[in-house]
Amino acid sequence: MRGNDKNTHATMKTEHIVPFFATLKAANPQPNTELEYTTVFELLAAVLLSAQATDVGVNKATRKLFPAAGTPQAILDLGLEGLEGYVKTIGLYRSKARHLMETCRILVERHGGQVPRTREELEALPGVGRKTANVVLNVAFGQPTMAVDTHIFRVSNRTGLAPGKNPLAVEMQLLKRVPAEYAVDSHHWLILHGRYVCQARKPRCWECAVAPYCDYQPKTPAP
Repeated sequence: MRGNDKNTHATMKTEHIVPFFATLKAANPQPNTELEYTTVFELLAAVLLSAQATDVGVNKATRKLFPAAGTPQAILDLGLEGLEGYVKTIGLYRSKARHLMETCRILVERHGGQVPRTREELEALPGVGRKTANVVLNVAFGQPTMAVDTHIFRVSNRTGLAPGKNPLAVEMQLLKRVPAEYAVDSHHWLILHGRYVCQARKPRCWECAVAPYCDYQPKTPAP
């Protein structure tokens, strides 16, 4: 049974939303991205490289890239072929390398080598779409944005937390429904929940701490 399942139009009861997030918070009080980074620029670069790739795969590449070139100018100094040599194990690496090089050029020429703090400026960077901008705004700058990836899209629809036909619709629903005290960390909890528990092919309902608040039916039994 796959991620969009039978009851994508069910909506989680309002009174279940707080205990849903309180349960996720109790299990993981300080969630964070699984991408490895030490600066805002490294975060931006890692997220840009992570499109249609796993965090594990990106981390393997950036563990070598960032010590050698961890700033926009250092990436530019590598040159395109040099950068490709570091990221060639990542899917779509040629286009991602071109986007990252151009992004670094813009950061150096227009932003003094710093990552901008507004959505408009972030989305103007090559290879940076709404989801990537949301991750940077949330993780680096603490804004309550919702970066809707495949995991969040699936969990939001399957549980009934924030049903929507596309990522933007789910994002708008999440912004409306997630209580303010959980807003900054909520997208991390949802991603991790989708990655490890509410998985696409067979959700692990038998070990799901938030199953009592989830409208997904039928719950999957333990194997």
